Amino acid sequence: MHEAGMTMNPIYQPTAFYRLQFHAGFTFADALAIAPYLRDMGVSHVYTSPILAARPGSTHGYDIVDHQALNPELGGREGFDALSTALRDAGMGLVMDIVPNHMGIGRSDNLWWLDVLEWGRSSRYAHFFDIEWFPETHGIHDKVLLPILGDLYGAVLERGELRLRFDAPAGSYSVWYYEHRFPICPSTYHRILAPCLETAADAANNQDVRAAFTESKRLRSKPRSNTRRKALRTRGTTFKQTLAALARDIPELHTALEGAETLFAPNSPDGRGLERLHKLLERQHYRPAFWRVAGREINYRRFFQINDLAGLRVEEPEVFDAAHALIRDLVAGGQVHGLRIDHIDGLYDPSGYLDRLQKLLKPHAETLGFPAGRFPVYVEKILEEHETLRAQWPVHGTTGYDALSEIHSVQLDPEGTAQLKTIYEAREGAGAADGHGEGARAKRQIMDQELASELEVLATETTRLLKRDLASRDFSRGEIRQALREIVSRFPIYRTYVGSRGPSPEDARDLDWALGLARRARAVSHPLLFDVLEALLKTNWKPRADGRPNAECLRLARKFQQFTGPAMAKGMEDTTFYRVLPLVSMNEVGMGPNRRISSVGDFHQQMIRRAAKWPKSMVTTATHDTKRSEDVRARIAVLSEMPAAWAEHVDRWQILNRRARQESGGATQPAGRDEYLFYQTLVGVWPLNRTGTELPAPEILSALRERLQAYMIKAAREAKTYTSWIDQDESYENALNGFVAQVLDSPASAPFLRDVHEFAQTLDVPGACNALTQMILRLTMPGVPDNYQGTELWDDSLVDPDNRRPVDYRTRLENLAEFRAEQETEDLLKFVAALGASWQDGRLKHYLLRQLLHLRRSHPDLFLRGKYIPIEVSGPHERHVLAFARVHERQALIVALPRLSAGLCAPGAGFPTGGIWAETALRPVSALPKKGKGLLWRNVFTMHAGKPMEATPTCAEIFAHLPFAVLISEPTRK
Repeated sequence: MHEAGMTMNPIYQPTAFYRLQFHAGFTFADALAIAPYLRDMGVSHVYTSPILAARPGSTHGYDIVDHQALNPELGGREGFDALSTALRDAGMGLVMDIVPNHMGIGRSDNLWWLDVLEWGRSSRYAHFFDIEWFPETHGIHDKVLLPILGDLYGAVLERGELRLRFDAPAGSYSVWYYEHRFPICPSTYHRILAPCLETAADAANNQDVRAAFTESKRLRSKPRSNTRRKALRTRGTTFKQTLAALARDIPELHTALEGAETLFAPNSPDGRGLERLHKLLERQHYRPAFWRVAGREINYRRFFQINDLAGLRVEEPEVFDAAHALIRDLVAGGQVHGLRIDHIDGLYDPSGYLDRLQKLLKPHAETLGFPAGRFPVYVEKILEEHETLRAQWPVHGTTGYDALSEIHSVQLDPEGTAQLKTIYEAREGAGAADGHGEGARAKRQIMDQELASELEVLATETTRLLKRDLASRDFSRGEIRQALREIVSRFPIYRTYVGSRGPSPEDARDLDWALGLARRARAVSHPLLFDVLEALLKTNWKPRADGRPNAECLRLARKFQQFTGPAMAKGMEDTTFYRVLPLVSMNEVGMGPNRRISSVGDFHQQMIRRAAKWPKSMVTTATHDTKRSEDVRARIAVLSEMPAAWAEHVDRWQILNRRARQESGGATQPAGRDEYLFYQTLVGVWPLNRTGTELPAPEILSALRERLQAYMIKAAREAKTYTSWIDQDESYENALNGFVAQVLDSPASAPFLRDVHEFAQTLDVPGACNALTQMILRLTMPGVPDNYQGTELWDDSLVDPDNRRPVDYRTRLENLAEFRAEQETEDLLKFVAALGASWQDGRLKHYLLRQLLHLRRSHPDLFLRGKYIPIEVSGPHERHVLAFARVHERQALIVALPRLSAGLCAPGAGFPTGGIWAETALRPVSALPKKGKGLLWRNVFTMHAGKPMEATPTCAEIFAHLPFAVLISEPTRK
């Protein structure tokens, strides 16, 4: 909470965020143009995707190549300054997404990484990256493996795709592989200069050239101390400057040095070009390799399994300072008012990082009016069902995936969800709906394939440690690897946070869970190994005098913790979520197929805890990473209310679409599981009914086909059963594409399309009820709402890149102008009723959002500091209403919303309003402010003033025009 004595500038107090995805097609100038729109909507803070210098052409910004510059493709510093000024003038702040865990590498744009390739461990940036310089893998001792080549190294070399080139102004040599640059270390330049000078006799006889060549041979030594490495780097840098000057002054030498490209190529005059080039590359601090070897041999920590994102050692003070200098300057200049920390679980020491970050920003935070050590920081952290954010972390909260889970779980019917699991297992086999079991199998598959190299590094370091103790030296590396694999596969959360003080009770709980299941798997010959690993991972091993130092034990525990997160993310989010499919709306970041369905009582308890512990945490229902949009998720959730009808339709659709499936090798393609996913996705994105019984226009279906083909291919590759990203099955993918095309874009598909259209109409209204309920919850529950770009209107997006499509702000501006004009009239109720009648066009969602954003901005303390008070509901439809109050001092708010509304929505009718709620009522709330006389409840959406505050309104009254009510207490107008 805001501390006594501090004066918070209202500009910097977040009440609502609006996430913008920046890239070359949407720049700082584009954001500046919509700043007035966001201000008029009621947004308090623009929330940016990463805006530091990323790889050219990046559509997401997480592949940063320079932490010390703003992205020139977005407009650079000048563009950012203009946006910052516009936001300040509009009374808005800015929250910036930062990426401390990794950087984009490869190509030729990351100077830190290129320096490491050039100088190896002698590079001043060698300690910036998390590199294992002495792995077990043969051939990369004291080297970095570069899995960049599109084919086997020998084939690439033979085809002449690796080209040696001279950069005359820099006096340097590099091998180029298309856009990728591999710098040549000056200590090996003599291997290039010798054959070059043989072709230039006059230049070779030049005294300065001879001196330079002699100096190049002196650079051959391999220094073993840091002092000598620094000296070699200095001499090598000086030598390149000398070479550049000589090439500039001696044209014949310049020509000879550029001729190296031919001398080290397949068409060299003496036929020894490839031999020279190979020997030269063998003596570098890296080894170019086929991209497929990365899974098992790579020796630098990556972001998940992405080869061109290398892990940073931000725990090192010099690395931290270099990666945060510009961020500090932007905060100090009053241009950045909050930070979103990407992938906090990837860091070596998350808690230490956050403490260091707050210390860095402390003087500037106080200038902005924030309490000492409490600059607004939000961590991207996925919490499992039993897990809570660490209370000691100096953050405002998470980026909101936990809130997404809480909101969606209360919108599902628990009985119907259980039936959908039964239906799914009847189709796919016993256990097919078991997310935990499939998750463990998927994580083992990931560790055996995409993350095998990371597991090998962890096993190697563990083995080295255990071999130093007499009690554990007999355990083989193979057994140690297997034991670690079993523990990680059973891990119930993304990571623990064991530090120098040992495990917290939460850490011990989750480690014990994973260790217990691993022991029962009996995957190793001696159970004592798990006892040893438990002691190591909890950092409470008591070594003998000749055993393990405590520092190395702590380092191993933290390296283990950095590994469990990627294994969980890749095994669950990017594999299991595409395999276990009873109800795919549950397969969302922050959720999962085995998440417990919440009752209204459960939801209330979650909100009370949220208000007490994390009242400023983000609340989100859609992000750039969610598997489907908030509206698609809300629509699919309706299936939990009609499992029998759903199963009946799927049976019919499978019969109608038999012609679209293929037989290959005795198997049907696509597989039944992928077909089941397709049907759920199809009804989730089916165009909203605006034309009665008429099917969507052909051009709409054609566009839908293209989007669903791309989605289904991605989903199948993520599932990694019939095809995958690293081993694509062209035959299966063609069959999947063909299936989607035939059922959506073929004259013979008309019966199927009509049936889908008819069924989708039954989802329209309850799906919209779900969507608007979740939006209103996002805006009124404890926390600060994150509004993803474009979601003001109905959004049928699927997983990226589908959710990165351009946003039509022209339509949104037109809507806003209409809303302002109508609010100046005397008949706002009639306008709201009209919006409800034409809800399919999205204006209703947009209007409700605007009203709530303005409410939050005008009553910040009510939402940021107010208590959460559950409201009980009585009557025949009590289970269909979720109601609560927010109270702060004399200010109060009542929120009442529908849930599980499919049974309340008559076919062809609109929202369930009026008489259907006649006998359902909110029970009186005793905790409302006692001094409420003279106050009335005013409907935030219609601005209609109702009963005095002492009287609790009935459901029939508050749902008379819309089944969504937000009532604010206001003084009686005289």
